[in-house]
Amino acid sequence: MPSIATRLETVRRRIREAEKAANRELGSVTLLAVSKMQPVDALQQAIAAGQREFGENYLQEAADKQDELADTTDLHWHFIGPLQSNKTKPAAARFDWVHSVDRLKLARRLDGQRPEGLPPLNVCLQVNISGESSKAGLSPADTETLAGEMLQFERLRLRGLMAIPAPASDPEKQRQPFRALRELLDRLNQRFPLHMDTLSMGMSADLEAAIAEGATIVRVGTDVFGPRPDPATTA
Repeated sequence: MPSIATRLETVRRRIREAEKAANRELGSVTLLAVSKMQPVDALQQAIAAGQREFGENYLQEAADKQDELADTTDLHWHFIGPLQSNKTKPAAARFDWVHSVDRLKLARRLDGQRPEGLPPLNVCLQVNISGESSKAGLSPADTETLAGEMLQFERLRLRGLMAIPAPASDPEKQRQPFRALRELLDRLNQRFPLHMDTLSMGMSADLEAAIAEGATIVRVGTDVFGPRPDPATTA
């Protein structure tokens, strides 16, 4: 099995080639390594290979990793999973980004619980861009409403939008929801003085399509770390 360093370089190469194909500036897309359910050793290997941006889905698991890696001071932690309103405090205190804000109550709690000594928390609004009943996220219309309400918060910085579209194998079909998300971001920036600059979209199977439509962060897990460990065999 390829090493994590080799996997990282392969994904970075794909990103560079996609940037070139889309006439994007090289380095304009950030690779977010999705490290949920991966052991600290795997993160340490990624760190040794130059990775600094990590995405986590579970608060306690993330906190344990953050504590073990506390001596590595230049890491950036992104919370990308569903967030319950009664569990916002550790997210507000421990993370640099939260990608999954989808309601006003969540934003209000994150704003109120962000420690004063830290810079504003970077947040993205999660959009259910494909309209799937099984997925979390705002409708485009509700996204516009919440974006306007975000102007009241001083401890949050609304950076952009995040989406997990319905899977598609055809490249053009992959691009359609990413294009819709980019157009929504453009409308929001025209309507509100938000200056949002982030589109968190694209994963292992469709990052090229996402980059072609303007992704600034792609979230990649398995193609970086390999298959996630089976909890039943690692307990």
